[in-house]
Amino acid sequence: MREEVPDDVRALVLHAKNGCTESFGTLYDRYVDLVYRYIYFRVGSHPLAEDLTSETFLRALRRIGDFTWQGRDFGAWLVTIARNLVTDHFKSGRYRLEIPTGEVIDVPLDGSHIPENAVVTAIINDRVLRAVRDLNPEQQECVVLRFLHGLSLAETALIMGKKSGAIKALQFRAIRALARALKHDLA
Repeated sequence: MREEVPDDVRALVLHAKNGCTESFGTLYDRYVDLVYRYIYFRVGSHPLAEDLTSETFLRALRRIGDFTWQGRDFGAWLVTIARNLVTDHFKSGRYRLEIPTGEVIDVPLDGSHIPENAVVTAIINDRVLRAVRDLNPEQQECVVLRFLHGLSLAETALIMGKKSGAIKALQFRAIRALARALKHDLA
């Protein structure tokens, strides 16, 4: 399934492939939030997510000449690079399950926010994220790509190397598992 790629993205990629650093910078600006959010959810640490996001774009810059459209968006290519970096990070043995206390509640409590609401929202978000992290790795990745990043079934299938039907089934099983896990917490 081929998706329509906006002409401005095609032009930026073409210029970047020809060595235009300004075009690559524009692509960076366009996709950095998508890549960072994907990585942050997977690793749970802002500094590590920043490092892996930088490494993703560094690798993309080195390999931009090899990029081909193959029916997917440039952002999907970047997320694939990020996915591989995250996988390598966890396999490397440097990974330790530590969450600094300063990153537990990431909701601003000042300004117009009501502290009680911010605390309740943070607790609910934490519980949902823990439930997602308890899913098996494929279900976890499917949920992140589909719902946190808003990717289509086709884009998710391309990134995960599966068919759209398999992604639908995986998503269905993941949502059912989340419903069971959160049944009592969010009732």
